[in-house]
Amino acid sequence: MNHLPLIIQREYLTKVRNKSFIIMTFLSPLIFIGLISLVVYLTQLNNNQERTISILDETGKISEVFLTDDVQKDEMTTYKILSGITLEDAKKQVQETEEYGLLHIRQMASTEEISRQIKFYSEDSPSQKIISKLEGILSRKLTQETLLQNNVDINVVNNSKMNVAIGQETFTGERTSKFINYSKLGFGFAAGYLLFMFIIIYGNMIMRSVIEEKTNRIIEIIISSVKPIQLLMGKIIGTSLAGITQFLMWIVFGGILLVIISFVFGIDLLGSQAAQQQAMLAQGADVNFQIQITELISSLPIVNLLAAFFIFFIGGYLLYSSLYAAIGAAVDNETDTQQFMMPILMPLILAVYVGGFTVLDDPHGTVATVFSYIPFTSPVVMLMRIPFGVPIWEQLISILLLYITFVGTVWFASKIYRVGILMYGKKPSYKEIFKWLKY
Repeated sequence: MNHLPLIIQREYLTKVRNKSFIIMTFLSPLIFIGLISLVVYLTQLNNNQERTISILDETGKISEVFLTDDVQKDEMTTYKILSGITLEDAKKQVQETEEYGLLHIRQMASTEEISRQIKFYSEDSPSQKIISKLEGILSRKLTQETLLQNNVDINVVNNSKMNVAIGQETFTGERTSKFINYSKLGFGFAAGYLLFMFIIIYGNMIMRSVIEEKTNRIIEIIISSVKPIQLLMGKIIGTSLAGITQFLMWIVFGGILLVIISFVFGIDLLGSQAAQQQAMLAQGADVNFQIQITELISSLPIVNLLAAFFIFFIGGYLLYSSLYAAIGAAVDNETDTQQFMMPILMPLILAVYVGGFTVLDDPHGTVATVFSYIPFTSPVVMLMRIPFGVPIWEQLISILLLYITFVGTVWFASKIYRVGILMYGKKPSYKEIFKWLKY
C-alpha cells in the first residue's frame, strides 16, 4: 500500500500546527520589516546630518573652489574658510566648536607638491564619502591651476572633453546597457539567493525532524509499516509544502506591513533607490530612467524566468533536502551534524560566489556555463544566467541533469536512511556511512 500521501499530510500538518512555526510565520516579517525600516531610518538620519568643515588654505587660492555654487549646493555640508591663524590654533578652534574636521592646504612650490601635502584633521575617522568628495573638488581645482600655470586655456580644455556612452545592441536588434545588465544580474542573484536561504532554513527543518523522531523512538513504530524511501520522500515533500506555505504568508504579511509602516511612519523605504536615481541623472545619465525600466522589462524573458525559477527551485531544494534527511538519520543530535554540513554547504556557497562574480562579467563564458550544468550549483548559477538569455536546450540539459542527480541522491540518502534511522548511541564516520551503502 502506498503510504506516501499520508506521510506528506502528517508532516505538513505537524509542521503548520507547531506553535513555533505559527509564531515565526507572523513574527519573522515583523522582525525583517523592522530591521529594514531601522536601516532606512538610520541611513536617512546619517544623510541629513549637518557638517561644518573648516579650511585653512595657506595658498589663498585653492579654497576659492569651496565658495562656488556647485560646491555650495550641498546643504548638509558647510565650508568655513579660515585666515590669519596658525595650524595649531585652527585645530584647537575646530575641536572647541566641535566641527566635523579641518582641511589644511599647505603652501608649496608647485601644485604637484601641494596635492601631496593636503591633510584632513578630525576627532574620529571621517566618512570616506566625504573624503572622496573633497579629493574630487581639490583634484579639479589643482588641475585647473596647473593648466593656467602652463598657459593653457581652460575653456578650450573643457569644451574639448567628450563623454562617450557606448550603445549596446545584440545582432538581433535587442538594445542593452550597463543598467539593464546590472538589473538582470540583480533578478538572477535574488532568485539564486532566495533558493540558497530556502534550502538552509527548511533543509535544517527536515534534518531536525528526523533527529527528533529518531530520538523519541517514534521512528521504530513508523518504519515497521512504511518503506524507508517513502518515509524519506514524505518528509521532504511535506516539509517543503509547509515551507512554501510559510514563505507565501511572509510575502503577503510582509507586503501589508511595508505599506502600513511607510504610510503611518512616513519612512521612505525606497528613498535610497530614489537618491541613486537622482545621482545618476545629476551626473548626466544619457538615457531617461523610465525608458531604461521599460527596456529592462521588455528584454527580460519573464515567462521563461518564472518557469525556470519554479523548476530549478523545486529541483534544487529536493536535491539538498534528501542530503539533509540522510544526515539527520545518521546522527543522534544536532551537534554531531556539524562534520557533515560543510560538504553540503560548500557547493551552495560556491554557486552564489561563482554566479555573482562570473555571470555579470561573462554570462555565457566557460565558467558560468559549466557551473550552470553541475547539478549541485546549477539551480543558483542557471537562474542568474537566464535573464541574459540562455537557449532552451541548455536549460533542458541542466534540468535533466538536476533531476537525474536528485533521483540518484534520493537512492543514496535512502540507503543511509534505512540503516542510520535505527542506529543509536554511536557517532558515525564517513567510512561507516560508506559501508551502509553496501547493505
